Amino acid sequence: MMATTSPVTKPSFREAFLFWLRLGFISFGGPAGQIAIMHEFVVDKKKWVSDTKFLHALNYCMLLPGPEAQQLATYLGWLLHGTRGGLVAGIFFVLPSVFILWGLSLVYVTLGKIAWVASLFYGLKPAVVAIVVLAMIKIGKKSLLSPLHYAIAVASFVGIFFLHIPFPFLILGAIALGYILQRTYPSVLTAKKGNENKQAVNESEYYLNLHSQVQGTGFSGSRVLRQVLVGVALWVLPFGLLYALTADFGFWKTLSLFFTQAALVTFGGAYAVLPYVAQVSVEKLQWLSNLQMIDGLALGETTPGPLIMVLAFVGFMAGYNHFGGSIGMATLGLGLTTFYTFLPCFLFILIGAPIIERTQHNPTIKSILSIVTAAVTGVILNLTVYFGRAVIFTEPGKYTHIDYFSLVWIIVSVIAMYRFKMGMIPWIGISALAGLAHYILTAGIG
Repeated sequence: MMATTSPVTKPSFREAFLFWLRLGFISFGGPAGQIAIMHEFVVDKKKWVSDTKFLHALNYCMLLPGPEAQQLATYLGWLLHGTRGGLVAGIFFVLPSVFILWGLSLVYVTLGKIAWVASLFYGLKPAVVAIVVLAMIKIGKKSLLSPLHYAIAVASFVGIFFLHIPFPFLILGAIALGYILQRTYPSVLTAKKGNENKQAVNESEYYLNLHSQVQGTGFSGSRVLRQVLVGVALWVLPFGLLYALTADFGFWKTLSLFFTQAALVTFGGAYAVLPYVAQVSVEKLQWLSNLQMIDGLALGETTPGPLIMVLAFVGFMAGYNHFGGSIGMATLGLGLTTFYTFLPCFLFILIGAPIIERTQHNPTIKSILSIVTAAVTGVILNLTVYFGRAVIFTEPGKYTHIDYFSLVWIIVSVIAMYRFKMGMIPWIGISALAGLAHYILTAGIG
């Protein structure tokens, strides 16, 4: 794909394909864990891509709406084997989790009303709240770099929690503010420099490195037009099929448009967009309850792949509830949600990566990103309050009936995962067993 004197040879398509397939089954741990797995294999072990090249791709994936780890896999696949490499990497990053989540969702709706099964989810709910708390802390440490960033996070929380400003408007406002500040007072956006780049990387050790000339980069109007037309055709095609083959086209149109919109505003990852999805799907469209939304997040945390797959659970429950418990319609809802959530991700990378490869450093974009991530911290605080309120207080709208088990288990979970570094997946299992133990004890006492 490119000419270089690197001693590392280009990986075969089969070798890369097997890695992307395996990655789809082992990509636990959220975006941080998924990115770490890719870095260890692609950079450290195989030396297909240099650290500089890897971080350059990652920085721009973080600027885009959508799951940055899935987009990074697509980007790296494109770097190595062009469009087919990007499609394979991106699809297989998601595909295993689609089938696993479908199976878990099926178990959830068929067995979830059984007392002992419900008790497992009862233990999971406070653990999920703790996971969101820790995500907020982790993102806050990275994004709140100055008093300005703290002020933006607070303003973002006030805007979404008290003023009910929709999430997309908050993100657009943050982008506009970042652009204005970069133009007028760029010094306020400058973060303190840490010990970055402690040692120089020997770029020549890698197949693709900072000096590589990747084919097909730069802007091509004909290529972009062709890709946009293909994307639009893929987006429109399901509408025609739904109109011709389904009885309630209005429901499917609403679902498809909603998740397309959600995909376009998922700046900051799944934790940032979940408040928006919950606000609309639970409170406005009433596709599922807020407690079912938390159960979906618990299921999403236990599966490989991007956490944004929680949206697929929402689509499953929407089809299931709207069509009176139909598993077929629930499956269609999950499939459509997955399709419309990830279609823009592929377009952003396959259209943008060739252009991005011609850039190296862009302080304006980086400054805008710092404002957006600060705003996202405030949004995640809203998600924490939203979920915590639903779990701790047993009666909606009332704050006198407290579920003390849930309150205590949230605190225990935060301490276990933050202070004692318990793994998220093992702790989810422990929490489910704690819920079962609580059910057995209370049933015995009763």
